[in-house]
Amino acid sequence: MTDETLVIRAQLGEREALAELLARWQVPVWTYVRRMLDADRADDVSQEIWLAVVRGLPRLREPGRFTPWLFTIARRSITERLRAEYAEKTPVAGDSTAEDPAEATVDRATLVSALSALPVLEREVLVLFYLEDLPVDECAYICQVPAGTVKSRLNRARRLLREHLDEKGYRP
Repeated sequence: MTDETLVIRAQLGEREALAELLARWQVPVWTYVRRMLDADRADDVSQEIWLAVVRGLPRLREPGRFTPWLFTIARRSITERLRAEYAEKTPVAGDSTAEDPAEATVDRATLVSALSALPVLEREVLVLFYLEDLPVDECAYICQVPAGTVKSRLNRARRLLREHLDEKGYRP
């Protein structure tokens, strides 16, 4: 069953459809959030995201655009959390573990360190494009920027990631 069908059924009040939709997207959303924040904050922000999804799902006008809508909510939640923390000027210790498929290429700690060293905007598009496998146009929609901006951020993110890995002594 497609996400679009599940969304429509959930909008019509079918709790099973909503539960299936949440089960299907829980891990990808948490993984995205985890790649942007540490584990403790990822759990809290993920709960906030799902609360916003449940509240907003009845107003979703294009059920076929569920994925970019969902990741837009996730992005906003992450941004709000970071903005609140920066406003408080409270340093947050990062967790150096993440569940990702890149372990075969670069060890996990090196990859997480390299990702966390990237500026938030570049890290965000890199995670959406490469780790969440979203196309450029959906990344642009989620980030609310033109596709060309996504491409330039991806280019910069790749360059910065390569430089960081070179500094750490990683050679492909």
